[in-house]
Amino acid sequence: MPFMKGVEPIRYTLKYLKAGKIIFKDALQILSINYNVKGDHHEGARQFVFWYLPQMQYKNPNVQIVTLRNMTPSPFITCYFDNNEKMLIDLDSKGKDDILEHVIKVLGKPKDILKAEAQAMEIKDNPANFGYMCEKACICEVPGQIPCPGAVPLPFHMRGKYRNKMDELNG
Repeated sequence: MPFMKGVEPIRYTLKYLKAGKIIFKDALQILSINYNVKGDHHEGARQFVFWYLPQMQYKNPNVQIVTLRNMTPSPFITCYFDNNEKMLIDLDSKGKDDILEHVIKVLGKPKDILKAEAQAMEIKDNPANFGYMCEKACICEVPGQIPCPGAVPLPFHMRGKYRNKMDELNG
């Protein structure tokens, strides 16, 4: 498989991308990460970009994410919001997990909002849905469908016993 080449190809599998924890607030428009490819105090930022950037991009398709390498003496994240506000997050000498927790806490949606959005996605107001917790409890309530055999008996040609008996007689 050609997509399984390179350093740590697991980062580009769908299962890994869906496992991302960072879902940004709706107000965030642009996120830029500044770091250098060399230096000990940039190691956490490098690892954060290496492991979590693909997940962030997958989970947040409406947020523009920019990485700027070798342009700054210290690593940081700049966030641009839709109300023309700007926020800086210092990443100097922090580990990738510390950065992840801080970004989730500062830029991520709260867990109760994520739960409410997940429930809203599950509830579908499709008129074709039927069953428990839907508009129609049975398919027989949908116009154009045959009514339930318990309420209205099926015609003889639709009953299995009758059809099998006729096949035996004719066959």
